Parts: sequence; C-alpha cells; structure tokens
Amino acid sequence: MLKNIKSQRDEEKVRELLGYAVFPDPESVDKTVEFYGQAPERELYGYESEGDLIGLIGFSADAEGTLTIHHLAVHPECRGAGYGRGQILELIQLQKPRVIVAETDEDAVDFYRSIGFTVSSLGEKYPGTERFVCRYEAEPEDEE
Repeated sequence: MLKNIKSQRDEEKVRELLGYAVFPDPESVDKTVEFYGQAPERELYGYESEGDLIGLIGFSADAEGTLTIHHLAVHPECRGAGYGRGQILELIQLQKPRVIVAETDEDAVDFYRSIGFTVSSLGEKYPGTERFVCRYEAEPEDEE
C-alpha cells in the first residue's frame, strides 16, 4: 500500500531506499532528500508490505496530466516480487495521470517495457552512459 512519506524523507529507512534509486553515497542521498523538500509539487510515497517500508516512488504531476517518475526503488530483498510494478499501478489509481514518463538507464529499461512502457533512447547524456525515456499512455476510465 502506498502512503505519503515526504515528511519522513530524512528518516534512515527512507534514505536507505533513496540510496537504491541514486548513487548510494551520502551526498547523493542528501541532494535527493533536498530535491523533495524544495518543491511542493514533488511527492514521495512509500510502499508497505506487512507493515514494513519496502519501496518508494518519487514523482511530480503537471496540470496537463503528465506524471513524471523521478525515483523508484524496492529493497533488494524484495525485488522480483512485483512491488515495483505494484507501486506504479497503485499510483495510476491514486493520481489518474494521462501519461507517465520516466528517464532511466539501461538496467531498468526491461522493467519498464515489461509493464507496457514504450522506450526511446536519449543517447549518451553522460560520458559512457546511455539514458532512455520510458512513456506510458494511461487508458482513460470508462465513463458510464
């Protein structure tokens, strides 16, 4: 289950999970914690299973219905069990975006593809590192 953890972003467990989404040195984690504190439109939700925080998803949404995923992490001991997918699906239900976009590296491309995102290369944004944009067109709810 997702819950808003933005106010808890500096707690040890949240910082640990953020470290899985960014380069896990204290400076990178500090910058990421600050990133969510700087702007009210940036949200950070935690994913709980049996009362334990096992994942998180950081995002922002604009007025046109585009939701941008900034960070997505699942604790290594819980990976491969569908929790990453579960976070995205639950977020779709909560936020009802028109489009979801995420920028990622080669390691996560297959994950996004497997849940229906289209993937396009952005080229080598950093020396030796190809980046990709992943895009998902959310289906509009049936109106009856």
